[in-house]
Amino acid sequence: MEFFVTQNSAEQYSGDCAIAFVFKDQNHQNNDLQSLLELNQFEAKVGTTLLLNRVSDYKTQRVMVVGLGEEALSSKNYVKALNKLVVALEAAKVKNAVIPSIQIENHDESWVQSTSARVFQNASYQVDKVGVSESADATSLESLSFCSQSSDAVEINKGLAIANGMALARELGDLPPNICTPSYLAQTAQTLAKTYNLQCEILDEDGMQSLGMNSLLSVGKGSSEPSKLISLSYQNAGDDQPIVLVGKGVTFDSGGISLKAGAGMDEMKYDMCGAASVLGTMRAVAEMQLAVNLTVVVPTVENMPAHNASKPGDVVKSMSGQTIEILNTDAEGRLILCDALTYCEKFNPSVVIDVATLTGAVIVALGKHHSGVMSNDQALANDLKEAGNTALDTVWQLPLDDEYDELLKSNFADMANIGGREAGTVTAACFLSRFTKDYRWAHLDIAGTAWDSGSKKGATGRPVPLLTQYIINQT
Repeated sequence: MEFFVTQNSAEQYSGDCAIAFVFKDQNHQNNDLQSLLELNQFEAKVGTTLLLNRVSDYKTQRVMVVGLGEEALSSKNYVKALNKLVVALEAAKVKNAVIPSIQIENHDESWVQSTSARVFQNASYQVDKVGVSESADATSLESLSFCSQSSDAVEINKGLAIANGMALARELGDLPPNICTPSYLAQTAQTLAKTYNLQCEILDEDGMQSLGMNSLLSVGKGSSEPSKLISLSYQNAGDDQPIVLVGKGVTFDSGGISLKAGAGMDEMKYDMCGAASVLGTMRAVAEMQLAVNLTVVVPTVENMPAHNASKPGDVVKSMSGQTIEILNTDAEGRLILCDALTYCEKFNPSVVIDVATLTGAVIVALGKHHSGVMSNDQALANDLKEAGNTALDTVWQLPLDDEYDELLKSNFADMANIGGREAGTVTAACFLSRFTKDYRWAHLDIAGTAWDSGSKKGATGRPVPLLTQYIINQT
């Protein structure tokens, strides 16, 4: 799909279809259009659509009317309407269309253009089925123009870059786990490095062993797939300290010896969505050529049961020197993240943000709408919340108090890898916080937001918009 900016009005557009936004209890300025709305008893609820033909004063033969609800239009309702519009345009087989300028509460035109481009581009994502020779049907929409007083397409290109990052995250998440292995993620990072002139380093198991990453290595022991530690760096801000993103990359999580229930276990291929999202964010940042230094670190393993797999009761020594009693092998994400978080110190980071599908408890707490955020720095947590609100990829802060940390006590090691049934999301973050004392750190638990289940099963690409917006805000 191609995107353009036009300084003409929607009425002057001569393509296939013009979009007309309509508010409740407010007449449209085009009298003929308003008469047709009344004739069709159109109710301008958020996302309602109506296709009209040959409306006076419009050069194009078709006009797609979109309801926006109340005149004080929120960003959330605007995106909801856009998603409904995408479906309507596809149903009408529209090939090219124009969107009029629109006022959104607390946002300027640049936000509207960037967000609109992201929504439309993200909507064009399609899963490539394995072994199917025919490619998926392309969407009918070939081009989209935005009415603007400016001819500058910079903001549109930003939105497209974020959507491209989301597409990479979704593609990696949706791939079957026999294809998207730790080695495949390493190859993906190497491809990104070649494409965008990035620095890439891949540590194999011997390299990790030499650094004392026994916690990370303990998770992959039962798998025939070799574990990897990936680092990928983009430098475009001189000697500034880098932002470091760490993404959990468990390419399949059986639970190990603490085996998961069989129902829904296929979705555990999505346990690497943290890794996918930080790689997607790197792609977005590199495409935008932001003036920032960014490093992503991906610890990636496969968690399988075998004769040599870790057992409940095992004790391992992490790279930091702290020992861990493994009470549950299905609490494996924190075991790979803790060594990766220690490894991050070598980059002298300005801030470290880890991203992980870490706990089912966060779904119980927050459902599928907000990702959970916990941090040892309130200013950082506030920045992430602000970025999430701007990107409409929101987070909700959970506590990180000492009382929760006490639940990790072990009689046989410095800590246990679980803290019991209560506050599972918080105790997981408390575990990670023990390895982040020397820098500003935040943890994003995306177990509820990284993928959808049911008939719409698939990766969402979150939190690429949030992470990219946070980085944009730092430049």
